[in-house]
Amino acid sequence: MAAPLLNTIFDFVDFVFDLSETIDRTRQLSKPDIIEVPPDPKPLPPAARRALAEAEDRERKRERGAQVASGIDHLS
Repeated sequence: MAAPLLNTIFDFVDFVFDLSETIDRTRQLSKPDIIEVPPDPKPLPPAARRALAEAEDRERKRERGAQVASGIDHLS
């Protein structure tokens, strides 16, 4: 007599826990995703802009030199 009653009580408690877990998952899914947005970058000072321009010029010259050298290698 006690076994069916205990089984019913345990089933009810199990159902309540499942219901609680389902409600918790629903709340978590309803929260919007928070996206971190970085702050606006600070403008470069004039010296840094000049250094960057010089580095870009050197890189372009190096690429042109490599293209010319590879063109010469293919012709010979």
